Amino acid sequence: MPRIRAGLHHSIAVVVTILLLLPLFWALIASLRAVGAPPPNTIEWWPRDANFQNYSQIFEVLPVGRYLINSLIVVGLAIPITIVTASLAGFSIAQLPSRTQRYLLFFSIAVMMIPAASVWLARFQILRWLGLIDSLWALVAPAFAASNPLFVLLFYWTFRRIPAEMFEAARLDGASALSVWWRLALPVARPTATGVALLTFVMYWSDFISPVLYIFDPKWYTLPVGLQILKQLDATNWPLLMAGAVLMTIPVILLFGFLQRFFFHDLSIAGLFDRN
Repeated sequence: MPRIRAGLHHSIAVVVTILLLLPLFWALIASLRAVGAPPPNTIEWWPRDANFQNYSQIFEVLPVGRYLINSLIVVGLAIPITIVTASLAGFSIAQLPSRTQRYLLFFSIAVMMIPAASVWLARFQILRWLGLIDSLWALVAPAFAASNPLFVLLFYWTFRRIPAEMFEAARLDGASALSVWWRLALPVARPTATGVALLTFVMYWSDFISPVLYIFDPKWYTLPVGLQILKQLDATNWPLLMAGAVLMTIPVILLFGFLQRFFFHDLSIAGLFDRN
């Protein structure tokens, strides 16, 4: 019976995985069709004449290499900054009295419910006062505020599960608050930090609104803006557009494939809600 149940679970997992991968596979196949060819009317498992030159043509039509470098710079700065600020905030909340923790928890949830469009004007004014408009720092700036309240809550839930005696023992040994956070709390929260790093990468990698609002010089455009420009140049060239979509998606898949082993174990963020 256990073998049958395990086999059933694996079969369902395989079917779900295939269903989730089919759109990605379709995008890859569509990106290899002849230039200007419309999407196929039927299922096409492989084009007759695969055209891999669509990927090189993207770099010829637009300075996609420059856009790619800008996107890598943004995520390369945003990820470590977000991990530091979010973990510090989550660690600080976890050390407060229970009543104060509840108030801050409700406040964080309320902030998550605020529409993103409502802060665009205020953020633009702040960035202009700081002299960050029309620079990549305008895109990285939210990382100094932990990027998203959800990241703070993830670290808070992780630190809250650590026995308070561990922190007390470290303080009795003369460790400062920052030392306790860096040497004790953060190593324990490594799976959570890995998950936050992945979510932060996706958040900044796919961000289209911020570059449009705060960047005016084309040399600072990121990859999402470049793909939108590619669509405006030739909205009917589906193979070229799909090649750009695949180029945008592959780094996310590779990063998830590399990092998933770090948060699928007994201290992973997947089990935060299942334990007391």
